[in-house]
Amino acid sequence: MSSGVFGYASINARVRAMYSSLLSPQDMARLGEAEDFPALLAILKNTAYGPYLENLKDKELTPRRALVQLKYRLADAYNSVVYMSPGHARPLLIQLYRYFEVGNLKAILRSILTLPTLDEGASLWEQVNGVLFPMGALSVLPARAMVESGSVPAAVELLRGTRYEETMSFAMKRYSAEQNLFPLEVALDLNYWRQLWQEAKRLPGLDRDYAVRIVGSMLDMNNLMWVIRYKTYRQLSEEELINYTLPFGYHVQDEDVRAIAAGADISSVVGRIYPQMTDVAALLENPHSGPPQLEARLKRHIAQQCFAAFTGNPFHIGIPIAFLILTNLEIENLTILIEAKSSNLSEEKFRPYMSNAAA
Repeated sequence: MSSGVFGYASINARVRAMYSSLLSPQDMARLGEAEDFPALLAILKNTAYGPYLENLKDKELTPRRALVQLKYRLADAYNSVVYMSPGHARPLLIQLYRYFEVGNLKAILRSILTLPTLDEGASLWEQVNGVLFPMGALSVLPARAMVESGSVPAAVELLRGTRYEETMSFAMKRYSAEQNLFPLEVALDLNYWRQLWQEAKRLPGLDRDYAVRIVGSMLDMNNLMWVIRYKTYRQLSEEELINYTLPFGYHVQDEDVRAIAAGADISSVVGRIYPQMTDVAALLENPHSGPPQLEARLKRHIAQQCFAAFTGNPFHIGIPIAFLILTNLEIENLTILIEAKSSNLSEEKFRPYMSNAAA
């Protein structure tokens, strides 16, 4: 199908119908007020997530199992949107989906090193498979063979011929020297975001405008949070900070990253990029809770960009991208709620980490 009105006519109606099934602020408020995990599930079963939970017996609905089931809704959304989209839009949407494949690849490598204690009657593969995102046929990972390979080098060798071969082969030099997964994971992240940005900028006209705006907001958040976390938690050198981040963005530019890497006041840099965030300095006084709370606020900014895509001209890639990102953010918020309710955390302890909270 061609781009423009003809290319987006059918998908626009379908995506808007799916968009209407996202949880409302009132739904999220009720979930947040649930007394405990069973009460939260009872509410969730009466939403669009109900079909993904109803076939499980009550004893099977542990927090971990519930979270796995929620991911299937996002996987179904991606599969629907990707295959309905105009041909020229699919490469970007597929690359967006590969975010979860990168997460699966990281999880597989970590499982090989940590060798989790086996649950009674469960193999290592069954345990690992239970936490992987259900990508289906769009994934190129030989996941089970990698898990059962027994070592990181053997697992990486199984990636020959896939889109990850070159990136992983290069990063393995650092892994061999340091015996640490960090260089591998950084290489995967940087390669993923470079490719997503390239796909966004390849699009024509209005598609490019919306893709660059939304994808760029996500890239900005990641680049900014990487340099903050690397500096706050890992105390990396200035050179390493620059090497482990991207030299481009939408609003967050290379000079912003280099300024933080060189020791500039983080709150001043963030305030210049996001002037609406007026209390970043106070937020970052706590090095443990500050960065994740800042990330939640940046996700709210991304959500605002996504909501804006649904106004005005409806025939562009911004609508399917926005819906998919909003669905993912919704599931991230539900993950926080499920973990909080199952741990009996008070609202003031989990609310600041939710991207749907009031800014």
